[in-house]
Amino acid sequence: MRLSRLFALSLMALVPAGGALAQSAVPSLALDPMFQDGAVIQRDRPVPVWGLAAPRATVEATLAGRSASAVSGADGRWRITLPAVPVGRGHTLTVRAQDGAQATVSELASGDVFLCSGQSNMEFEVRQVTNADTEIAQANDADLRLLSVARSSLPGPSAQVARVGNWAPATPQSVRNFSAACYFMGRELRRAHPDVPVGLIAASWGGSIIEDWLDEPSLRGLGGRDVALDALATKSPAPAEGPRQWREVSSSWWRDNDPGLGQGWNGAPFDDRAWPTIPTEGFWEATVPQLATFDGTVWVRTHVTLTRAQARQAATLSLGPIDDADSTWVNGRFVGDSQGWDTPRNYRIAPGGLKAGDNVIAIGMLDTGGGGGAWGPAADKALVLEDGTRIPLNQNWRYQVAAPLWELVNLPRTPWIGGSGLTTLYNGMIAPLGPWGLAGVAWYQGESNVNAPDEYAVLLPALMANWRARFERADLPFLIVQLADFGPRRGSPGPSAWARLREVQRQVVRADPRAGLAVAIDIGDRYDIHPTNKQQVGRRLGLEARRLVHGDTVAVSPQPVSAQRDGDAILIAYPADTALWIQEGGSVTGLQLCDTQEACTWAVGQLTAGGLRVTSPAAATAAQVRYCWADSPICNLYGPDDLPATPFELPID
Repeated sequence: MRLSRLFALSLMALVPAGGALAQSAVPSLALDPMFQDGAVIQRDRPVPVWGLAAPRATVEATLAGRSASAVSGADGRWRITLPAVPVGRGHTLTVRAQDGAQATVSELASGDVFLCSGQSNMEFEVRQVTNADTEIAQANDADLRLLSVARSSLPGPSAQVARVGNWAPATPQSVRNFSAACYFMGRELRRAHPDVPVGLIAASWGGSIIEDWLDEPSLRGLGGRDVALDALATKSPAPAEGPRQWREVSSSWWRDNDPGLGQGWNGAPFDDRAWPTIPTEGFWEATVPQLATFDGTVWVRTHVTLTRAQARQAATLSLGPIDDADSTWVNGRFVGDSQGWDTPRNYRIAPGGLKAGDNVIAIGMLDTGGGGGAWGPAADKALVLEDGTRIPLNQNWRYQVAAPLWELVNLPRTPWIGGSGLTTLYNGMIAPLGPWGLAGVAWYQGESNVNAPDEYAVLLPALMANWRARFERADLPFLIVQLADFGPRRGSPGPSAWARLREVQRQVVRADPRAGLAVAIDIGDRYDIHPTNKQQVGRRLGLEARRLVHGDTVAVSPQPVSAQRDGDAILIAYPADTALWIQEGGSVTGLQLCDTQEACTWAVGQLTAGGLRVTSPAAATAAQVRYCWADSPICNLYGPDDLPATPFELPID
């Protein structure tokens, strides 16, 4: 029978969540939900097919006139690998069990399948882009097929079989809410190779860190996360013990890393009258000009006057959501901490925790990117006494900055919170895809890891290795979007975590012959972390996909080869025949020469045979040269096909 009818049996109901398959619950025959009418399978590579059947049953699969069989295991699971299929359309996959049960999917296309993943800039939908109405109206391609993976965060691997999404051809209806960067990449590929169908699988989570997209063995192999992973593993069988273990870790982090605690900002005796005021609702980046671009730790304090009768009671401190983590104290006593930018905080205060007269509520807040603070409605913030009395906390809040994000290490991210935890998005959104054949992966992520670029230099290759193993292709191409420009501009050279992470992305790609870099340094928005020009992001991803998957000769963003001292100048070499040009002529902007202490000065660059000639009084002693090294640099060096030269940092030989 057709798979659409088969699903009327509700495969999810047949398989218990998170547990072993009961023999009585195993269906006679079922294909995995990834196999649907109109799906795209990877061309020119063996085709894995898998699903459920009765235990120890022989199952045969047939596709494009070729058949293979396998015997299901004791749990009813089976997998068959069929021979490779060339580019084509209209295929039918038929699976039969020895008891006569049959499942069929039709209108399969064999082409190139890409997995698009990352955080909000990959999640960003077509309806949000520049010129969205026109782009949506023009979306009509039966051979460009889309699958959006539903958001799912799981603390561990699951035995449950779940339908992650629905395959659909590109139409105005299906494209509207699909990943824009992914869609425009697929459109670029279809235009360049109209004979090859393209399947796009979008699996992203806004604000997610890269650690949440790796599996547990990969993270344990990197070291340094065993405590968090142990707490994560403990939480499912012991719901109270995992959080207890993690509270100890979180409390220890605040003690060891936040200077506010060291200065007594959590205590009742501290005099906060000189602190500036802060609104009691709204993200601090939107309500406090001094915090418009600030990520890190900030302390806020407020005072409540209670009668003797009120102070004798227990109470609940309700603060609404806090972005992202908090450490909350009342009268110098710790009452709780939590994590999750949209998680309401409600902390119990035992009898004796309050006092007659002045009571001090002090909250350390950690924001790891965007927003920040106790952003929920002021009306949600209150001290609720045991007798039901509600004392509003909607005025007279004061704040003080403790530490910027770049000074903080080993951030206390609760490991089971989706998007900011460990392994949960891999478990919920990548593992359910099974060994589906892929032509490549497009990855747009890094904003949420910008505070730790050195860690990212290890994590990004680990993710690539993890997913290559997961999808059973050691040479699986990875297309990495380098972070776009975002944040304030500066009049003098200085450190930039955004620039450092871009350099990590460049170096990781440079070290991997099966990786490509889509440079976005010129198409961001320094006032908005979500730039709307996703057409160019997709086009540049598509160019890299054409190069790595099809072997096309296409333009790439110019990358330097070396930097050498030449008297009073520095010569930056580019690959032979790189057609560099300077936007609006003149000299190259954004060049810096730095000494061994990373003290940097501006330098002037001119085009010369084979690259750039950089001059500056510091050239004779400089140790390294940088280009576009800032959060939001102005970059005017380009190569062929209107592609910007990548930002870089190079040692000077």
